[in-house]
Amino acid sequence: MVGVPTVLLDLDGTLSDSRPGIAASFRFTLGEMGHDPEVAGDLTWAVGPPIAVSIQRLLSLYGDKRVERAVEIYRARYSAVGLYDCSVFPGVLEMLAGLRATGTTMFVATSKRRDFADRVIDHLKLRGFVQSVYGALPGGGLDEKHDLLAHILAAENLPAGGPVMVGDRLHDIHAAKANGLRSIGVLWGYGGAEELSAAGADAVAGTPDGVARLVAGFGLL
Repeated sequence: MVGVPTVLLDLDGTLSDSRPGIAASFRFTLGEMGHDPEVAGDLTWAVGPPIAVSIQRLLSLYGDKRVERAVEIYRARYSAVGLYDCSVFPGVLEMLAGLRATGTTMFVATSKRRDFADRVIDHLKLRGFVQSVYGALPGGGLDEKHDLLAHILAAENLPAGGPVMVGDRLHDIHAAKANGLRSIGVLWGYGGAEELSAAGADAVAGTPDGVARLVAGFGLL
């Protein structure tokens, strides 16, 4: 892969507007756990982090520590219904086509479970743009984003410092830094400029068409 421009792409909030399905699955889970979902308010913050992290924070609102049970309920509901309640962000198809035209190799790097992520990529018809999809492992493993990126670098024999991580949340930026990678934060997702700046993103793209220009600015194109 040496000499080939490589981009690692977050999924939720970067490629896919998955908030409707994820938020609805969280609310369903809270109801099944015996809680009033309305108490949780806006759940945008919960889209993007590892699922157990979001659920633990959600349950803390109710003084409930049954995280493992809630994760089971959430994943069953999300797999059956919520997974398909998503759409590609405007401009993302053009972004992916533009990167592909430059010879860029793209991998999906998501905190979502890998089998779920594969289904989302196929549902959104994005398979032709990415070489592989990486995510958390069923039954546990690679739940932390920095571990996931380290796994991708090793599995694909990517040079240290070569790829660029593109994502919308602080977890993407922190994971990139932990692996010596540069990062591009995107503003059309769920994190926002303040979060991405505080996390230390190397660059920020306001719209999808700015990503290729930023990658080129890193000297990869």
